[in-house]
Amino acid sequence: MLGPAPSPTPAPCARLEPPRITALLPLSLPGNAAAPPHHGAGGESGCRAPAVGFRAPLLGGARPALLPLAGGRQGARKSLEEKLRDSSGSELLLDILQKTVKHPLCVKHPPSVKYSRSFLSELIRKHEAVHTEPSDELYQALAEVLTAEEPTHCHRSYLLPSGDSVTLCESTAIVSHGTTGLVTWNAALYLAEWAVENPAVFTHRTALELGSGAGLTGLAICKTCRPRAYVFSDCHSRVLEQLRGNVLLNGFSLEPSIDAWAQHPGPHTPEAERPRVAVAQLDWDTVTAPQLAAFQPDVILAADVLYGPETVLSLVGVLRKLSTCRKDQRAPDAYVAFTIRNPETCQLFTTELGRAGIPWEEVPRHNQKLFPYEEHSEMAILKLTL
Repeated sequence: MLGPAPSPTPAPCARLEPPRITALLPLSLPGNAAAPPHHGAGGESGCRAPAVGFRAPLLGGARPALLPLAGGRQGARKSLEEKLRDSSGSELLLDILQKTVKHPLCVKHPPSVKYSRSFLSELIRKHEAVHTEPSDELYQALAEVLTAEEPTHCHRSYLLPSGDSVTLCESTAIVSHGTTGLVTWNAALYLAEWAVENPAVFTHRTALELGSGAGLTGLAICKTCRPRAYVFSDCHSRVLEQLRGNVLLNGFSLEPSIDAWAQHPGPHTPEAERPRVAVAQLDWDTVTAPQLAAFQPDVILAADVLYGPETVLSLVGVLRKLSTCRKDQRAPDAYVAFTIRNPETCQLFTTELGRAGIPWEEVPRHNQKLFPYEEHSEMAILKLTL
């Protein structure tokens, strides 16, 4: 835990019970939890040998988790081995294949070749541990990826409680082009889960995300929380290029320029089906308060952007600038999610917030896991009052 807040605790954040999610396939899990994100990233990746089990939703990742095939909560579900042992034919395996590597999203937006190989190899191993008869369907699916070359980018598709999905094009390497912002990191998943459970924080409001990375958190919010507008931002040119592509891939239109956004912010239209979306290049150290004010944010987000003293100081600096943006209006709230890798870094962040006069509270942990990520990762979300 992070210890007591340096200011009175505001009212607790409301939680809404989300609809039960029906998971499909394997998902992206971090290949190296210790690797630091870049200044303004929001992602994590890597490919390693999978451990197939019954856990969470997603299509295409680093360590596969097969979809739950039965209703009820996770504790009451049978293990995959038990289901395979109880199954007399190939129906279960065909069902798994159709909901994972053969799912329409995976066919249209293929996951990592290495991931698919690992997933199918592990599934074959589990099948053969309880059945002597080999599965032609499994071997055929594996044969299709054995000779395929691994591209530099792959796709990951996340299922949302609404039945919609978020598909991301990401790098297959944790570090690429000198940045870790081309993949999705754990705290982005954690913050997206919290947002889906708390849509009122974003409904009919304008959100500004600092260090959007691959874009998972913002796209999940845009698809489930009905924001009026959403501004993705980052500082790395390759991250911004990929981010724009992911926004378009998920069916959103981009504002032609940030200058156009500032000059024509648009009326408040709660009935609009889709939010206005922009992608901005934003360097925390050089951006000015007037430039930030042009976004007119009601809520500010950041995920997995605390990884060293310099970044902490830059983040607190840009938060201080944002606190001066709306002097005549209600100050925006900010939510910063992070994985606690180094407690000293987290302590520095809260200490610098206190020096900047920014009150904070730790948001209560949520128990509903919508996305797979490292079980042992300790994550937190701080709510800041700017």
